[in-house]
Amino acid sequence: MTEPCDMTAVEARRLIGTKRLAPSELLTSCIGRIEAVDHAVNAMPARDFDRARKAAKRADEAVARGGDLPALHGLPIGIKDLQETEGLVTTRGSVIYKDFVPVEDERIVAAVRQAGAIVIGKTNTPEFGAGANTRNAVYGVTGNPFDPEKSCAGSSGGSAVALATGMAPICTGSDTGGSLRNPASFSGIVGFRPSPGLVPSDKRPIGWSDLPVLGPMARTVADVCLLLGSIASDDVRDPLAYSVHGRSTRQAAEFYPPAPIDLSRLRVALSPDFGFAPTERHIAELFVEKTGLFRHVFGKTEDTSPDCSGTDESFEILRSLAFLSAHADKVRDRPRDVGPNVHANVAEGQRYSAADVARAMASQTQIYRRWQGFFQHHDIILTPSISISPRSWRELYPAEIDGKPTRTYFHWLALAYAVTLPGHPAASLPIGVDRSGMPFGLQIVGPRGGDAFVLAVAHALETLLAGDSRTARPVPDLTKLCGAKPIRDAEGFLGFD
Repeated sequence: MTEPCDMTAVEARRLIGTKRLAPSELLTSCIGRIEAVDHAVNAMPARDFDRARKAAKRADEAVARGGDLPALHGLPIGIKDLQETEGLVTTRGSVIYKDFVPVEDERIVAAVRQAGAIVIGKTNTPEFGAGANTRNAVYGVTGNPFDPEKSCAGSSGGSAVALATGMAPICTGSDTGGSLRNPASFSGIVGFRPSPGLVPSDKRPIGWSDLPVLGPMARTVADVCLLLGSIASDDVRDPLAYSVHGRSTRQAAEFYPPAPIDLSRLRVALSPDFGFAPTERHIAELFVEKTGLFRHVFGKTEDTSPDCSGTDESFEILRSLAFLSAHADKVRDRPRDVGPNVHANVAEGQRYSAADVARAMASQTQIYRRWQGFFQHHDIILTPSISISPRSWRELYPAEIDGKPTRTYFHWLALAYAVTLPGHPAASLPIGVDRSGMPFGLQIVGPRGGDAFVLAVAHALETLLAGDSRTARPVPDLTKLCGAKPIRDAEGFLGFD
């Protein structure tokens, strides 16, 4: 089942620019794929096909006129349902917002439209992005493209599944505890968590918090770079997107095309668990096995990691602040309309004192400084992207890993939030499948501010590993998905029970 929608974004954009592929032709292919497979996975529940067709026709006309075209010209894009889209319902996965239609785009959406992308629809997300299992009471669950009975993780789960199945060549996402990286790992695509402020946000409730970021997702590293170049920017509305006055410091050319890099010069640290994350034995063993296939290409490798002492507690406290500020009123005023994960986060935040928050912030600073010392001796850290193999989506979250109970409903995301806390950029790169036949993701973590460097390393590894079936990007069985039963008919599809 090879169609224009299966092309990489880079290839599709090249063909559009040379008048060998019409934007309307690409859009028609993407719409066809959505209509063929989305019943099986429920990745893009809100669709904007009519306006997308009109936008594609205008894009066709612009190509015919000739002249310069913007970077994403004619490329369909899926927008995570946490991000506001003018004229298109933005539910945030919450029944409170099930009929909310914004009157304007938020900044990231406006940026991709300005770069020529065509919004095709909204991709599913957990309620307010809470939890790494893409389930909610508005649109229901999103299934894994390799097995719709299993979780696609989250919270950018709909975007990851839409990409894996060819519904769109690029999608947006966001990440606090791994929401760009976790679903990328479970669905076999590329997710990238940028440094805080690199992709500005005009909607982040606590503007000075460096935990939540916006970012790109795609099927290849080059496609991620192409999208990142259009959404990275200076923007005074985001206090973390600061730069030198009077000079723009974030340029698209820094990210696309990805720079060549000599892997043999890199000093690489490898760790299955960052020394503290509750990692499934299967995943830890597979990480050693897979990295053993290519660790010899680096200049120096060492099985080690930064000192992450205090990460769990610090992240738990600081994460709760965002939920407390954004959702305490909803839990108070409309408790029946709010799901269990948001209730848990707000309740947790209300338990903490100012002394707890001060301790967490001090701990985060100490962790950050230890990481800077670690990166004086290492260029890159490699870990698994996520601590377990995909499980049934009916399990709201993993309460145990290898028989040991987890601390919180998001403790299984510790491999990702270990990186969130010090604020370093990280990519999840698909490298084959695990022993259950599900996608396996490699997390590539770089130094402070090393976004372009991480992507260059990821691109070099992607190229190196593509020729080996043990490490090449896996592709879901689309024919099987076309013939699958509608996921909406599954027991427990809608809601949290």
